[in-house]
Amino acid sequence: MELLKKYFKLQEEIYDYFGYKEGWVVIPINNSTEYYWSIIGHEKCGSVRFSESETELLDEIEMDYYENEIYTLWHLPKWVYRGEDYTMICVDTHTDGNKFLQIFDNKKEIKID
Repeated sequence: MELLKKYFKLQEEIYDYFGYKEGWVVIPINNSTEYYWSIIGHEKCGSVRFSESETELLDEIEMDYYENEIYTLWHLPKWVYRGEDYTMICVDTHTDGNKFLQIFDNKKEIKID
């Protein structure tokens, strides 16, 4: 099936961009490039917060944002993969067992102290 071949070829290209090597767990990719985002805490034990606008991301009173824990699998050398234009983060949503390789646009990263 040609469509299936294309799918796996594109997946391989995405993995190569980030330097990601799939381990014993297959984690689906999630496109979050439309969101503003920030790593809360540390890349080794923190979370990623994301929202539709920078204002919502920074509003600690309304808390109109999402937040996923960084999923630290023992078989991966790292959990945050930074490319030149995009960052891929292994996340645990803590909802229905869902884990993702969540991809963000680096132009929308907001540093929160």
